Amino acid sequence: MAIVGHGIDLVRIDRIAEMIDKHGRHFLDRCFTAAEQAYCQDHAQPAQHYAGRFALKEAVLKALGTGWRGQIAWTDIDILREASGRPRVVLGGECGRIAERLGIRCWHISISHAGDYAMASTVAED
Repeated sequence: MAIVGHGIDLVRIDRIAEMIDKHGRHFLDRCFTAAEQAYCQDHAQPAQHYAGRFALKEAVLKALGTGWRGQIAWTDIDILREASGRPRVVLGGECGRIAERLGIRCWHISISHAGDYAMASTVAED
């Protein structure tokens, strides 16, 4: 397997909290799938978990080499949890089509949060 792309992103947790406070359901539904929202809301500090997922979505777009543009929707990228607790990426829509064209079959991801920040990194392999 060869590395097709790498992405990393850092997000201020309070920035995501402000977006949730200011835009509420509109922001959440635009950026996060129902499964992601359920996961985040099930924690004492939801904004921390939303920020981690937002950072990972940005990292995935960087690994795809696209950024957020064209027909790409934030909800094309779904960050789910395996039974072990390990996060995994599922792509749909335009992101799924781009990943398929690039031959990406495997994503290695990591999400972390500490203090005021959440960060995420991903490596895409064919």
